[in-house]
Amino acid sequence: MRQFITFVRKEFLHIFRDSRTMLILLGMPVVQMLLFGFAITTEVRNTKVAVFDPSQSMESRAIIERFNASKYFTIAEEIHEQSRINDIFKYGEVGLVIVFSDNFESELRNGGDAAVQLITDGTEPNQASMITGYASNILAQCVQELSVEGTVTCRIIPQIRMLYNPQAESAYNFVPGVMGMILMLICAMMTSIAIVREKENGTMEILLVSPMKPIYIILSKVTPYFTLSMINLITILLLSVYVLGVPIAGSLVLLLLVSIIFIFLALSLGLLISNIVNTQVAAMLISGMGLMMPVMLLSGLIFPVESMPLPLQCLSALVPARWYVDAIRKIMIQGAEIQYVMREILILTFITVALVVLSLKTFKNRLN
Repeated sequence: MRQFITFVRKEFLHIFRDSRTMLILLGMPVVQMLLFGFAITTEVRNTKVAVFDPSQSMESRAIIERFNASKYFTIAEEIHEQSRINDIFKYGEVGLVIVFSDNFESELRNGGDAAVQLITDGTEPNQASMITGYASNILAQCVQELSVEGTVTCRIIPQIRMLYNPQAESAYNFVPGVMGMILMLICAMMTSIAIVREKENGTMEILLVSPMKPIYIILSKVTPYFTLSMINLITILLLSVYVLGVPIAGSLVLLLLVSIIFIFLALSLGLLISNIVNTQVAAMLISGMGLMMPVMLLSGLIFPVESMPLPLQCLSALVPARWYVDAIRKIMIQGAEIQYVMREILILTFITVALVVLSLKTFKNRLN
């Protein structure tokens, strides 16, 4: 029994001395609980709303104030031209547009059926359905309040319109997100073992005495994986269009440009992981399991980023897949031109350059 206790004590000491193991055992459950607890939510909160109100009546202003007081909506902008509606959706500025009729006040006072148009982005059909559902409930509550005050005895009929995806096809939402997840995981996993394989095979010494510059060694490692990644991208697009029925409404050239930048980003991230770790198993775990959870939870693939707490929204800004998914949704589903995705392109380019510099720096340190 004493020997058993001695061996148990020895194993505890081994675990306590390994800070990385302790971090995984005790820190990972806390991180997962916080992420799953706050990021996984089916509620839609703080949705930005734009209002087109040509009537400027007392009743319409009361309805707008009721929307602004709700925890689900925030009035972000009042537009004066209906032609701006498509632009603000393509820029991703709002999630809902409320359109009042010119004669909204007279329709209410005459006891008729006053119509309010609720326009939302159908590229995320589940979220759009929840947004319009919340908005319809608020309109119903406004009617009850106005009826109690004796100012109106009619109904407000919400006319729901989903832009870009009127049939509410779920594939329109998941295809861009799955594209980002597949390219990030596959590209990062492929290159994450590139340098580690040299270490484990004992061929790193060949690289050390090689006359080639580090940049050329990195490029020679990346080129085959980039070619395979482009084949994967073309395969994904063909399946999306001809099997899943998701059209490419925008420019195919722009879509390929954004995808190439994202592929370079994922490959650079994989190389950085490969330079940091010492075994292929560790590289696969970090590039696979370590990237999968942030991509799925914080990229907007499944759960809307706007509904997350502010700290998680800030953290999601560091997830490159979020910006790629946003750009692909705008290009594929909304048919957006380059000016509408310029922010996403610049962010992805900046992250790519930063990862390339870090990869080269860590590789040089390995060679030295």
